[in-house]
Amino acid sequence: MAKRKRQGIIAVTGASRGLGASSALELARRGFTVACLTRAGKGIEEVPVPKRLAPRIIAERCDVTDERSVARALAAAAQRGGGLAGVLNNAGYHIRGPSAELATEDFEAVQRTNVTGVFVVAREAYPLLLANGGGMIVNMGSFFDRLGVPQNLAYAASKAAVGAITRCLAVEWAAQGITVINVAPGYIETNLNREFLSRPAVREYLLPRIPVGRLGTPREVARLVAVLFEEKLHYMTGETIYMDGAQTIAH
Repeated sequence: MAKRKRQGIIAVTGASRGLGASSALELARRGFTVACLTRAGKGIEEVPVPKRLAPRIIAERCDVTDERSVARALAAAAQRGGGLAGVLNNAGYHIRGPSAELATEDFEAVQRTNVTGVFVVAREAYPLLLANGGGMIVNMGSFFDRLGVPQNLAYAASKAAVGAITRCLAVEWAAQGITVINVAPGYIETNLNREFLSRPAVREYLLPRIPVGRLGTPREVARLVAVLFEEKLHYMTGETIYMDGAQTIAH
């Protein structure tokens, strides 16, 4: 059963599918009104939105690589739901390939979405959050930020930068009531990567390295994200929360 309506809007970038869609639905289940900021402007596309949650889902067209688009979408969302209460910086881009053959323009394209996009969304959200008495920014990082991963240089570098952005903004904005957290998932099975992760060789390699013995699910990540917005733990700011089944700390 959906919970009672909460005050303010949570804006979620890249909410059409994957972790963004799961997080948007989980937030709506918990009573939040969610602005789904996507390039197509169609909201959640991966799965049907339950009728009881539909009134809490707002669709806004937004390209995080376009500053004007970000500013417009966030302002429009704030006006439709009693002010901006929080942001989930989820939009991301991934390129995989040998580093010696990685084109500069491909490297920069990853940074444009995963790093500059996160910065721009946070910067444009800042005055809107202030106007609403503060709030929370959750950035979607990755456990790749502390690993050496072959053929993932651009992506790993971008997620390390997201952690740094999180720490800097948390320190700078803490006194103004804005909390900034970085959620760093491990291997999470989504519709986007299911084919790759279902390969026998991939599973044979990965599963023994994950102490819990399985891949994560989008709903698990979504529940963590929703709890952060729900509980408003302002004293826990600037942190990176790893959710990888203990993979990176296993010895």
